[in-house]
Formats: sequence, C-alpha cells, structure tokens
Amino acid sequence: MAHSCMRCARPASIAGRRAPAAGRAVPTTFFPIPEAAEREGFRACRRCHPADAPGADATVALVREACRAIAAGEPLRSDTRQLARAFKRVLGITPRAYADARRVSRFKQELKRRKHVSPALYEAGYSSTSRVYEHTHEQLGMTPATYARGGTGIGIAYVTVPTSLGRLLVAATERGVCRVALGDNDAALEAELIAEFPAARVVEDKSGTLHGWVTAILAYLDGREPDLALPLDIRATAFQRRVWQELQKIPFGQTRTYGEIARRIGQPTATRAVARACATNPTALVIPCHRVIKEGGDLGGYRWGVDRKKVLLERERDA
Repeated sequence: MAHSCMRCARPASIAGRRAPAAGRAVPTTFFPIPEAAEREGFRACRRCHPADAPGADATVALVREACRAIAAGEPLRSDTRQLARAFKRVLGITPRAYADARRVSRFKQELKRRKHVSPALYEAGYSSTSRVYEHTHEQLGMTPATYARGGTGIGIAYVTVPTSLGRLLVAATERGVCRVALGDNDAALEAELIAEFPAARVVEDKSGTLHGWVTAILAYLDGREPDLALPLDIRATAFQRRVWQELQKIPFGQTRTYGEIARRIGQPTATRAVARACATNPTALVIPCHRVIKEGGDLGGYRWGVDRKKVLLERERDA
C-alpha cells in the first residue's frame, strides 16, 4: 500500500509498479483529511501520524469521526442532513458514497491477500456474491476473480494509425476502450500499453474490430465529430472518476481551469489533485483533459505533449 501523510502524500508505488529511482520526480497528491487518502489506497505516515492530529475545523472533525465509524462498522451518531452537508463540503461525496468506496477498497485488499472471492467479500462486509459483482465491477474494471489474479486472462486488442498529431493508439477489451494514446512512434506506444497491462493478453487487432471506434476518433481530430461517446473500460479511484466525468461535461470548443473543475466536484482546495487526475487520464480525447488549463490562460501540462494540446484547442475553437 502506498504511503501518505498530510504533509508528504508521497506514494511508494504507482499503479502497481516499482517506486521511481532516486533522483526522479515522484507524483504528489493532496487530500483534505487522512481518511480520504486511506480510502484511495494510501497508508498513513508512520512518523507523523496524521490521523492523530487534532483539527481546528469542527466540520472536518465531524467528517473524520464519521469516517472512523464507517471504517469500524459502527453506526453514525450525527444528524443525517448535517453529516451529508459536511461530507459534501470536505470530501465532495455523500457518506454512503464514502462507505461504498471504503468497502470496495477493503474488498480489493482482501482479494489480493486471500486470492479467493468468497472469503474476501464477506470480510469486506458484502452479504452476497450478487451484491459484490453488482457494486464493484465499475470500480475494478473487471470481475473480482480476475482482479485477484492481477488481470490475468483479460484480452486487449489494439491498433495504431497515423494522424496529423502523430501516431494514435487505440486499445480495448471486450467491454470498451481502455486506452487512447498519442505519440511519436508505434514501438513506444505499444511498450507503454504492455507496461500498463502486464498480465493481460495484448494483441494487435487485424480483424477490424476496433475500426468503428478508431474512425470516430479520427473524425474528431478532423473536426467532423465533436462528441466522442465511446464505451470505456478503465479503472479509477473514486476521485479520478469524479474528475474524469466532469471533464466529459466540458462543451466542445470550451475550456475550464483546474480550479473550476475542483469546485465543480465539490473540492475547491483539490486543484493539484485535479491536475494529477488529468495527467493520469488513460484515454486521450475521449476524456478531454486537454480542455483543462491553468488560471490566467496558461495551457499547463498534457500527458501527450503540450504542443498537441495547443493544436487540439485551436482546432476546437476554429470548428
């Protein structure tokens, strides 16, 4: 589990990979309370013990107390409406959504430890297998049993094509698009795909299965398709999911700032975390993270190159 604290939310591992070597930059994520970091899979700092630090804000203290009760399976003693307002202000979600995310996180940990679905689901607090499959499929991006095996057995087909912005890679599972990436050459794009899904069967699509989705993306790049409503099969934390859903609401030809996105998801102080969610977006164009810029109009960063971001925004404005 990754390391985090209120001062140094520094992950020890990223997406299941080894920690970066010495001298390399390490992504930093900020959370409003330690319990929110734990919900996303981080562990508390063993040196500064952020969970023990008293809070001056009564609302934050109320939310932290409720988070601890949820984690311990205890009933909530606060007024329901007051608690809901407090959760929305501090975490941007409802107490129920927090509890669901916490249970999914625990279920994933139990799957990795036990390697079997039944004992893991009961340990996480689910009452039946139907309930666990119903509520965790979206968060896991695959069935629980497959997740327990590290994605082994998942089939991913991909294709690379030339575009005016360089090479485009589109990859998909049987459920939907799992990766859309822009780059300078096919070899690098393919290597990144395999590194992202090391336990999956990754094969080049030679049957034309992805033709329709690729055609839609190319039409978007040519200005003929303003909306890319493609089915997605991507894994995300609860926070990433909220950010990415908000990005998909940005109209074609318009932009939002990182701060605006943070406010729209109910976490006005999470500007840096929003930027990090944009930087980890696995499906370029489909989730239009290129439409998010800095305050004052500066373009900010872009996972597939700032020059491409500039061209995309100019094309959308012209169209």
